[in-house]
Amino acid sequence: MIGCSCAVCTSTDPRDNRLRSSILVQSKKTTVVVDAGPDFRYQMLRANVKTLDAIVFTHPHKDHVAGLDDVRAYNFFSGEPMQIYANEMTQAVLLREFPYAFADKRYPGVPEISLNSITSDPFVVGDIFIQPIEVWHLKMPVLGFQFGSFTYITDANRIEDAEFEKIRNKDVLVLNALRKEKHISHFTLSESIELAQASGNKMSYFTHISHQLGRHSDITAELPKGVELAYDGLVVHV
Repeated sequence: MIGCSCAVCTSTDPRDNRLRSSILVQSKKTTVVVDAGPDFRYQMLRANVKTLDAIVFTHPHKDHVAGLDDVRAYNFFSGEPMQIYANEMTQAVLLREFPYAFADKRYPGVPEISLNSITSDPFVVGDIFIQPIEVWHLKMPVLGFQFGSFTYITDANRIEDAEFEKIRNKDVLVLNALRKEKHISHFTLSESIELAQASGNKMSYFTHISHQLGRHSDITAELPKGVELAYDGLVVHV
């Protein structure tokens, strides 16, 4: 039996129940998810998401792609392949990790997936315009995504000046903040606070939070105005 006595694990605050990072973006006509990690199925059931038009991937790490198999439920109800938007690096991993979904002769019931290649150029899913933002996860290029005045960036520890200019003075910035201690490939809390304030966004939320950061209520008390920790189930209107 494995037990845990850390402050976050034993917290009764529902905001401390943290699953893998992902967001759901909805317009009046279109529903898009960014990343589908190991918790994808539960997250979609919990949010009661009945229809899904596409999944857009930031990068190919397991905690962001492992739930792709569970799109089969949406295939069943829509009768259509799930539209997947990813760069070539991420597509190569999806083909390797889920070869049965892309085989010439596929077993009945496997996921039906349609791959769409993306770069740093903007693209459209339904009626949602998406601008990729290129960031760095140590030496790995990762795509953040901007939806109008809302920007989502996860798994980064460096943003070059030209890309940072794209996210300045918007309404909402979501940015990863793993922990307080220095990390090789993620922004720390202090680094994310500095970036959030420099961005000039009206509001910034921190995501991809490890248990090492501490309890939601404790960290919230340390944050400056205009900066908050995100939590599972948070809804933002822009």
